[in-house]
Amino acid sequence: MANLPAPGSLAPPADRISPASDQAVCHAQLVVRHIGRMVPGMGKAVRPIVGLVLGCLAVAGGFGDYIPLSLDRPLARAADDYPLGPDSQRREGVPRGTITAAQTFRSQIFPGTVREYWVYAPANHDAAKPAAFMVFQDGPSYMKEDGQFRVPVVFDNLIAQGDLPPMLAIFVTPGTLPPDVPGGKPRSNRSFEYDGLGDGYARFLLEELLPAVERTHKLSRNPECRGLGGISSGGICAWTAAWERPDEFRRVLSHVGSFTNIRGGYAYPGLIRKAPKKPIRAFLQEGENDLDNLFGNWPLANRQMDAALKASQYDYRFVMGDGGHNGKHGGALLPESLRWLFRDWKDHAP
Repeated sequence: MANLPAPGSLAPPADRISPASDQAVCHAQLVVRHIGRMVPGMGKAVRPIVGLVLGCLAVAGGFGDYIPLSLDRPLARAADDYPLGPDSQRREGVPRGTITAAQTFRSQIFPGTVREYWVYAPANHDAAKPAAFMVFQDGPSYMKEDGQFRVPVVFDNLIAQGDLPPMLAIFVTPGTLPPDVPGGKPRSNRSFEYDGLGDGYARFLLEELLPAVERTHKLSRNPECRGLGGISSGGICAWTAAWERPDEFRRVLSHVGSFTNIRGGYAYPGLIRKAPKKPIRAFLQEGENDLDNLFGNWPLANRQMDAALKASQYDYRFVMGDGGHNGKHGGALLPESLRWLFRDWKDHAP
């Protein structure tokens, strides 16, 4: 018999664990716990033996290789359990970029609205030289170092590794409107700005936000170096701005994008199929347990985007996970998605 690993010491890769094997491990764990309660100390002693038996059963069940099953492994990753990887953690020796103080301004494109923005710049950045950039809608959720996305941390690490150019990140909030009455609460203009089709938000970026940023940071004019990202309504917003102005923005990152009927976004799969292909590179992330409500079904809507982009031969990636309407999966994927979006950055001068 070939040399075998210690019984019970290995777990099969996740993509080689069948539902039947998970059920077997579940029952075995219950048996081990029961033995442990009846005879103190015995539960731990029988683990290797039970693991060996399960490993042999796995061969008979079609795994193909002898792989003893560990009774200490988690049965399966819980839905929406996406831990952040090392590129989303602070690393010793990696230079840290800086983030400006919040800047407030009023929009004329969206009359009466007020919003804030922040600019991340990598370490040793020369503000006089044009730089590639990404604009993140719902900016604070992407900017937080202890949040689900941690863009400043990811940018620092990927720039240090050479996987991203020395690029800027612009974090912007949706607009708010002042209260209708004294003492009232401000009103969010987010859905109007983010969910609506048309060129309104692209105009806001080009005519108002980016000129404001350029007062302190020179921005690339190369559309291959200019990206947009967002979550939920911010995801469809990023797509819409690039769709309307691919001459200005050609990188799109959408997390659980709202390609549903909030304000007509469900039309995009048909538009993508019928319109001439546009030079947009897009990374779309979605979750099986995302929203399903009066506006539509988010997983279905994103699958329709996937099918349309595939049929029209776009340069895109679509990743479906098991998560809900949040940034857990998108945050875990952020380093990979940014590497992919800017994989050829050395071929494009800012």
